[in-house]
Amino acid sequence: MNPLTCFKAYDIRGRLGVDLDEDIAYRIGRAFAQALGTKAVVLGRDVRASSEALAASVARGLVDESCRVLDLGLSGTEEMYFATSNFGADGGICVTASHNPMDYNGMKMVRAGSAPLDAATGLARIKALAEENAFAEANERGSITDISDEARVAYVDRVCSFTDIAALKPLKILVNAGHGTAGPTFDAIAERMQGLGAPLVFERLFHEPDGTFPQGIPNPLLPENRPATAEAVRTSGADFGVAWDGDFDRCFFFDHTGSFIDGEYVVGLLAEAFLTKDPGATIIHDPRIIWNTQDIVAKAGGRAVQTRTGHAFIKQAMRDENAVYGGEMSAHHYFRDFVFCDSGMIPWLLVAELVSRHGPLADLVAHRKTTFPSSGEINFTFEDPKAAIARVRAAFEPQAIAIDEMDGFGFDLGDWRFNLRSSNTEPVVRLNVEARGDVNLVVEGVERVKSLLLGESPVFPPSGIEHFMNIITKSLA
Repeated sequence: MNPLTCFKAYDIRGRLGVDLDEDIAYRIGRAFAQALGTKAVVLGRDVRASSEALAASVARGLVDESCRVLDLGLSGTEEMYFATSNFGADGGICVTASHNPMDYNGMKMVRAGSAPLDAATGLARIKALAEENAFAEANERGSITDISDEARVAYVDRVCSFTDIAALKPLKILVNAGHGTAGPTFDAIAERMQGLGAPLVFERLFHEPDGTFPQGIPNPLLPENRPATAEAVRTSGADFGVAWDGDFDRCFFFDHTGSFIDGEYVVGLLAEAFLTKDPGATIIHDPRIIWNTQDIVAKAGGRAVQTRTGHAFIKQAMRDENAVYGGEMSAHHYFRDFVFCDSGMIPWLLVAELVSRHGPLADLVAHRKTTFPSSGEINFTFEDPKAAIARVRAAFEPQAIAIDEMDGFGFDLGDWRFNLRSSNTEPVVRLNVEARGDVNLVVEGVERVKSLLLGESPVFPPSGIEHFMNIITKSLA
């Protein structure tokens, strides 16, 4: 029995021909059906060149286990999430590598009710069965049914229901699909919105799906991937811009000047929007940058609940707390009324409503960025991440007001705070720093933690946002 290296904590991903191929995909399909006892499974795929063949192999495996495959064809991960619940399926699979390199692919999977799947809820059993590869011939074969048209209509209805059409004002929105999977789904939503009378005009950039990704892998979280969207926003005179990753379960925003809006401020905006309509509701957030969201939720009369980073943790907390909304600074946004799952399409509709009601996106976040400045996530690569983190903890533990060990280490130093996490999949340490009203504390905090991580004596840099940006740029490089 050869171990399958494509199985990760909550999904499947790996290098094509090394960790994942069509034979392994077939075995995963059979194992998924056996482990979860499925009779009907929703299956979708992204635009990658390898996804169609891998999805066909998964479908064969499911059919050979007497399973009915409800085929979405080309679709986003969130369309699979929604269809799994909407059609009462026993599980769902989307073949996607999202923003991973070209030579990767993978799968995102859910149980009945679109519930997250992890080792304790079936993923370990799926892995074991796929590794054993000892499948008996089924008594009868299953079937494949194309539900793509019906499923998209239902999905679009649900997504559009999050927006008050009457509140929308004439807006021009620049959208960048990055030649990923988002284009056709966006077009269906835009057509429905305009049919309902929404006064929205769209400028499309890199819109056609193309599995060769001629503009590079769509991942707007990387600073080097943002200039094209920023320039297109400025050139078109758009009120704001939106860009998606490969399977569009994450979306990223640019204001009318082309400035990128960091994810933690979008979480605060959406939390406030939901609390305006649902006073006293619960909001879920991750532990990396927290003060802005906690402040907004408290002032709006809501309840903020922190949970670990990662979609499985967020989704479970959403269900446990019946939270109306959950957000991660990495641009994942989760919605109770969207089967407690994340969507990259719902957020831009909500932002369109916010801009219509309250003015430019830049103005909506300006005060929050001044009140709670933050560094964004800075990554460092080490041969020994544990030793690097230990140096930081030894230095800051005596002076910390509180230490949060929910996910990595969060050190509260009074007027500033930082979270330090080690990646589960690579030798990378991730740093996030935030402060109360003083960007210079963020500058100094980044430099102090960085110096300790590198085994140097902490230094205190000159004040100023220009130096802060230099630190961030050098750290990312």
